[in-house]
Amino acid sequence: MYAQVCTRPDITFAVNALGRYLSDLGLGHWKAVKKVFRYLQGTKDHMLTYKKSDQLQVIGYSDSDFAGCPDDRKSTSSFVFMMAGGAISWKSVKQTLTATSTMEAEYVACYEATCQAVWLKNLISSFHIVESISRPLVIYWDNTAAVHFSQNNRNFTRSKHFDIKFLFVREKSIHTTNG
Repeated sequence: MYAQVCTRPDITFAVNALGRYLSDLGLGHWKAVKKVFRYLQGTKDHMLTYKKSDQLQVIGYSDSDFAGCPDDRKSTSSFVFMMAGGAISWKSVKQTLTATSTMEAEYVACYEATCQAVWLKNLISSFHIVESISRPLVIYWDNTAAVHFSQNNRNFTRSKHFDIKFLFVREKSIHTTNG
């Protein structure tokens, strides 16, 4: 888990999924753990690197799987934020609600990324090293319906929990891009 938290964002999803079964590991889980270790062995030369740049910009990427947990059909939200060519923040977490569509799962993932973007923007602003941080951060996500929903002035949802996430993302004026 240390590798995933500190240096290897590429294994975050797998470690998160395996972590759900720590109290009741079966043979299939152990095989999956061995696959993660084999992957790490084969990619031991991969590391986080950062490039010197005059234009430091934070860019986020958000994604989700829809109903990916076989136990309760909850989705997993994942995001990564990059700056100077390397990851500076990443997370993969099971969603607390059960999404009823791919669009809802993607939108919840973007909400999680937006919360992190607000925190990152405040942190980086306090350092006074990135002047472009005053602009809205860009978050790329790949669901056309969710992007359209975020840019539409009307609210179509009937669920209060989803309305709150929708309004938070819109209020923070984070650019949402289909990418």
